Amino acid sequence: MSYLIIGASLNPESRSQILAEQAQLLLQNQGKSAQWLDLRKLDLPFCAGRSTYDHPSLPPLNEMVAEAEGIIVATPIYNYDVNAALKNFLELTGQSWQEKTVGFLCAAGGKSSYMSVMSFANNLMLDFRCLIVPRFVYATREAFAEGKIVDETIETRLAELVHDLVRITEALNGQQK
Repeated sequence: MSYLIIGASLNPESRSQILAEQAQLLLQNQGKSAQWLDLRKLDLPFCAGRSTYDHPSLPPLNEMVAEAEGIIVATPIYNYDVNAALKNFLELTGQSWQEKTVGFLCAAGGKSSYMSVMSFANNLMLDFRCLIVPRFVYATREAFAEGKIVDETIETRLAELVHDLVRITEALNGQQK
């Protein structure tokens, strides 16, 4: 099984990227191959029509998404939704997402946006037949200090999400022992 973690924040001090890093460590501790795709390090075009899809950075990104069997999306929440960088990434790589198991890690400023990923998750389910892990992590700024997760509940939920993602992905792909 191969797993992909997409760090969608473009902020150099991103809390969602901290969640992504921890998820990668948890997957590796389970002996899983986990590649981390940090959108801060990519030069992606804005999706603006057919010519956009000719961009030279897209074939390897499409391949990376297509080869992953399970995907963890770590995203900041802005204006009650996932960020624009993640939406753009999906527009650019959409067909590569077919039938993936997807889990969400969210970092937000406040508690009232906890349902924010549902629009994005619905797109993945309806357009690309993804299976969404029903447990996701939603962490507010209080869960972090000095670049680390300091909230035990968030740490537990993160471990449970990674465990569920692996269990579901392996079961769907006939790999569970």
